[in-house]
Amino acid sequence: MLAIFLQTLPFFLIIGLGFVAGRTGFFNEEATAWLTRFVFYFALSAMLFRFAANLSLAEVLDWQFVTAYLCATGFVYLLVTGVAFLRGARVEVAAFEAQCATIGNVGFLGVPMLTLLMGEAAIGPVMLVLAVDLIFFGSLIVILITGARDGRMNIRILGTVGMGLLKNPMIVSIMLGLGWSALALPIPVVMNDFLSLLGGAATPGALFAIGASLAGKSAERPFIAGWLSICKLVLHPAAVALSALWLFSVAPYAAAVMIAAAALPVAGNVYILAQHYRVAPQRVSASILISTVAAVVSVSLVIGWVGALY
Repeated sequence: MLAIFLQTLPFFLIIGLGFVAGRTGFFNEEATAWLTRFVFYFALSAMLFRFAANLSLAEVLDWQFVTAYLCATGFVYLLVTGVAFLRGARVEVAAFEAQCATIGNVGFLGVPMLTLLMGEAAIGPVMLVLAVDLIFFGSLIVILITGARDGRMNIRILGTVGMGLLKNPMIVSIMLGLGWSALALPIPVVMNDFLSLLGGAATPGALFAIGASLAGKSAERPFIAGWLSICKLVLHPAAVALSALWLFSVAPYAAAVMIAAAALPVAGNVYILAQHYRVAPQRVSASILISTVAAVVSVSLVIGWVGALY
């Protein structure tokens, strides 16, 4: 277990470096926003496209895997929503609490870390988790918020959701990569070197950006944020493990990657949405901060445990 911790520690040390740079003012909010933009639209997209272009859709798309992850995540989503309703929370607040409990930082942290620690074969399962999070649960939060505010479901909501997916560079790069693979097109040496060089910036850039963004977050309402962090770091991977290993008998290696992805801390894009819709941004901010700090230990424990599965 110590060996696993030492392997994951460099990733969190880069996050810590970004946090110090943000706290000291060396890296201000504007600089963090531009770095995040570079990673999101260029470096991470290059990495995902290159990975996807070397896979086939048949290798990636596993409906048993998707069903297991959806069922487990849906269970935690409904549980956290129910607890929020029992406290008297509004639909919008309950939806964001459920999002905190189920949507991990798969794009910025999971893709680079899990592919390095668990092997490049992990990219297929990681991309499936990322796709489900973005397409299903990313759409669900928009539908719930818009529907609650309008008082009814409107066909225009689907248009908003569709445009949001088409504008997401992670979804676009994965689909373009799989399309390239489906056409059996070779990747020219120059193109491959370009994608490798640009994609290589994704790991340190994304980790540094996570840390710098955490510098501006506070741990207000720590009780609720603590509950949501426990759900994300403990309950979510536990539910995914039960679903993948016992209910749906997912292949051991794919199940291990799925569980590790579920153990990641709360995603930063949940905070961006909370700010956009003006729904509990401080609570979401605190959940991201607490879960990321706790993940230094918890993610190592989970990766160490799932390593025995394959």
